[in-house]
Amino acid sequence: MKIGERIKELRTERGLSQAQLGKAIGVSQKAIDYWERSVNEPKASYIIALVNFFGVTFDDFFAEIG
Repeated sequence: MKIGERIKELRTERGLSQAQLGKAIGVSQKAIDYWERSVNEPKASYIIALVNFFGVTFDDFFAEIG
């Protein structure tokens, strides 16, 4: 699993749109779209924001990413 797939998984499990997630962590819907499609990867500061927003540990967030 890639990091974008993990972001999408966590987002859809919570019933959020890309726009809602982007607003919650301070990025555009387009940024979320690019991350989920693996066009770009989030900077470390956004990974921290994602982990905090989703309420998961770093281990849980990266567990299936390879």
